[in-house]
Parts: sequence; C-alpha cells; structure tokens
Amino acid sequence: MSDDDAGRTGGAPPIDPVTLAVLSGRLEQIADEMDATLFRSAFNPIIAEAHDASHGLYHAATGDTLVQGKQGLPIFVGVMSFAVRAVIAAHDERGIEPLDGDVWVFNDAHLGGTHLNDMRLVRPYFRDGRLFCWLASVGHWHDLGGGVPGNYNPAATDAFMEAVVIPPVRLVRAGEPCPDIRAVLMRNTRLPASAEGDLNGQLGALDLGVRRMDALLDEYGAATVDAALAALADRAEVLMRDAVASLPDGTWEAADFLDNDGIVDEPLPVRVALTVAGDRLTLDFDGTAPRARGPVNIARPTAIATAYVAIKHLFPDLPANAGVMRPVDMRVPDGCLLAADFPAPVGGYTETILRMIDVVFRAMARAAPDRAVANAYGTINALSLAGRRADGSPWVMFSFFGGGHGAAADGDGLNHGNAPISTATIPPVEILEAAYPIAFRQWALRPDSAGAGTHRGGLGATYELEVLGAGATAFLFGERGRHAPKGVAGGGDATRNVFTYDGPDGPAHPPMASKMVGIPLARGGRVRLDTPGGGGHGPAAARDPAAVAGDVAAGYVSPAAADRDYGTIWRSAP
Repeated sequence: MSDDDAGRTGGAPPIDPVTLAVLSGRLEQIADEMDATLFRSAFNPIIAEAHDASHGLYHAATGDTLVQGKQGLPIFVGVMSFAVRAVIAAHDERGIEPLDGDVWVFNDAHLGGTHLNDMRLVRPYFRDGRLFCWLASVGHWHDLGGGVPGNYNPAATDAFMEAVVIPPVRLVRAGEPCPDIRAVLMRNTRLPASAEGDLNGQLGALDLGVRRMDALLDEYGAATVDAALAALADRAEVLMRDAVASLPDGTWEAADFLDNDGIVDEPLPVRVALTVAGDRLTLDFDGTAPRARGPVNIARPTAIATAYVAIKHLFPDLPANAGVMRPVDMRVPDGCLLAADFPAPVGGYTETILRMIDVVFRAMARAAPDRAVANAYGTINALSLAGRRADGSPWVMFSFFGGGHGAAADGDGLNHGNAPISTATIPPVEILEAAYPIAFRQWALRPDSAGAGTHRGGLGATYELEVLGAGATAFLFGERGRHAPKGVAGGGDATRNVFTYDGPDGPAHPPMASKMVGIPLARGGRVRLDTPGGGGHGPAAARDPAAVAGDVAAGYVSPAAADRDYGTIWRSAP
C-alpha cells in the first residue's frame, strides 16, 4: 500500500454542510483544549513555553490523522499517525485487543517518527463498546538518558547513544496504572521531576480528550460524528487536488547540503524532483545521500510528515488531515538518510527536515515563483548546557534559537522567527534565566544577515549567554555553518551560521562548524550564536530604493552592504 493511499476513510453516509462545519470546529476545539491542558501543566519549558507538543484524533483502523490541534507542531500532523499505527501493530503482533482505559507509551523514533525526546502516549477511545478512534499526545521531554544531557548528541553513531529507547508498552491497562513502566521511565532520565510532571500532563490531556469526546457523541451520536470525520478527509483530498491542478505540469529539481553528520566532516546532499501531472504531485528524493554515520538521519515516517509540512506552507489553507496526502506520491529511496532503519541515530532530525523543506521550496519556486518563499535560516541550533548547582543537584538547559525567514513574492521575510517546521516559540529569556544559572548578555537582531532581493530576507539574531554557576559543559547541534540559506527567483543568499565559545586560548569555533560535544565552560564563560537570516526573493536591483534606505535607517543593513547589494541609488531616496 502506498503512502498516499494508506488508510482512506470513506463509505460513510452524507452529512449536511452546516453540521459538518459545526463538527469540524468542535473536533478541532477538542484537540486545541488537549494542547492547552499540557502547555499549562508541563514542567519543562520546551513544552510549557515553546509548545513542542501536539494532540489529535486518529482513525480507529488505520491511524490516519483526523484532527490535530492548531497550537501543536505541524511536523507531528503526519508523524503521529505513524505513532498510532505502531500501537495498532503492537496489538496485532502480541495478539491482544485494545481495552477501554488503556494508555500506551513509547519514544522509538523509527516507529513513530522525529526523535527520542518526543514521548508519545496513545489511548483508544471507545463508544458503546466499539473502538471509535484513537487519541494521542506527544511532548518533547527534557532528558531521556543517553550520552549527552538533553539528548542532542552530534557524536552519536546509533540510537542507543542518544537516549533510552522505549518500544510501545502499556503504561495504563484498562484504567489501572502500570507502576513498573513508570519506574523504568523515571530511572532513565537525569531530570525525573521534570519527566514526571510532563507525563502527568500528557495523561491529563488524554483524560480531557475522552471527556470532550463523550460530550460530543452524547450530543450528536456516533454515526453523525463518524460521517463528519470521513467527509473531512474527503474534502481535504479535493482541496489538495484543486491546489495541485492550479500548478503547471512539469518536473523541477533542487538540491542543498547538510554541513556534515557530526562524525565525518563532509557535506551531505538532499535532492528532490517535484513533478506535477494534472491533480497529482510527486516528490522524489532520489540522489539524496545514503544513511549517515552521525545523527542527521531521519526515519521514513518523519520524511513523509515533512512533505506534508512543506505542502502546507505552500498551500496554507489546506486542513490538518491525512486526506491531503492522497494525491501526493512520496519516493524516498531505501537506505538513504531520509529513510534510515533502526538503530540509525536520528537525534538531529530537525536539521534534515529543514533541508527537505528548503529543497521543496526551491523546486516550487521554479514551478511557480509567485507561490514559493526563499529559504529560512535552516537550523534550530539546539544548544544544551549542563552542570551542577551549589547543592550538587544537576541542571540541564536545552533550548533552540531563531533566525530569519525567507522573503516571498509579496514581501520581506520575517525577522527573528521560529523554524518553519513548527509553531514552537523560542523560550523567553526571562524563563531561561530564572530556571538555570545563566545570563543572556545579548539577544538582538543580526545586521547584514539577510539575503538581498526585490524583497529582502528576514534578519537572523545574535545570542550571547554567560555561565553564572561553578561551570558547565556545552553541546551544540546546528547546521548552515557552511551552506547558507538560498534565495529564490534571483534573490540573494543569506549569511551562514556562526558559533563562538570561550576556549582556553580565547574565542573558538567548533571544528565541524555547527556541531560540538562536551565543551567545558568555566564560571563566566560565554557562548555566542550568530544565526542566519533568510534568503531574498527577486533581483536586488528591483528593490525600492526607499525600502533600502529604510533598512539602513533601522540598522537592518549597513551602508556598505546596501551599496554592495543594491547600488548607491538608495542614498538619494526620499
């Protein structure tokens, strides 16, 4: 069965448009409330502040995405359907039936996508003794063992070096908790209090989802809600086919590179051929690098989910529903770094899926320049600092950081945004300084970091932080240190990523440009990130001189860079 045909819903009786619209809103509200419940109750800032989590409803038989909350990460829309399928498969393999009140837990990224920090909870929802759908919750836990605090280990050569690997197991059986499973989870983290709080928050979100589903089905009945779910999937397919049909037929190619895999310092190509044929779209990633030794691999479920995210950016009105992928053919060669088998390390999946999105955008820019945007900054710059407090207790700060977004045909790129793979916000400086013995000495826009163009890319940022405690060890997993974000339609490239830290002989840079492991920092030691901007859209010569003058006046572009990229006519602009 192909990825695009998997799990079609259909065969339900028709439903009137008004009822469908009402039920669509009610179902989305349930997922939104589950998101909000976890955000309010989670212990770690990556969930509570950055919203690195998601909740949704999934098809009873296939696990396909039916509804997902709007505040969760877009990458989880497709990925969590694979998580539910993994739980369905576990039932089949072990010869057991789902029970009302069960909750399954696991983090195996090769089964459920993304990486091992993302803990997945899956719960069957029953109505009148029948499995009606699945509810699922995923959240980024702060630490799950492994060789590096926070688990972003750029030197990992297998999954076991990244974190403890938990297969699908029952955490709750028919409403009765399984304390042994919880004990295993809490023993395999450096931060058990944080993990306990996050786990309880996810369980609470699932409980809320059950109550809200009960109320909805009490009001409308199971048959009507079932019909609505089938209709929503069919409508998503129709919308996607219409969107694809609006593009010209043809094939367009694009390629880009990862800096390295953290082990071997060689660039890794990511390639795509985008083909439009009527109302079908094909994304063929043939020519992408083979499985890497280091942790820039991703599992096939992650690659399929990333294709959905890229498509959603290009066609923003499409719903979060598996029906969107029915007219899409995904071709990911076996053995490449986009379809790595267990136990390949996948901890840096964020960097690779960002490059996937970049090449899809660039290919689309050749097919329909008015629809595509230039490349965003292209790395989350996952930074971990770990040390001990005065009382001897461990602390682990994990955070990701922002940069500039690419320009579009109708405007400049966003300055200092979050990664286009997600809606996760950058944790506030006040939260990070309150939680850990650090202080930010700089948090500012980075001038001259954006690609020039008719529309300028967004600016990257500069972050500099100082260790206040007795000392710390730093770990960085980033990208774009050697290959800058690209412009499209004649727009210029942005700047590259630069990481600097206080070494024994003064300022130093990682030998692999964007990745490092175990850098010791003394009290007062500093680390600095100068993140990339976004690429430009359209020829720089066509930019309004008054807009260039405004950028110079705002400090976004220096006079010298403006003269170089746009000429000097801006100096006489009104």
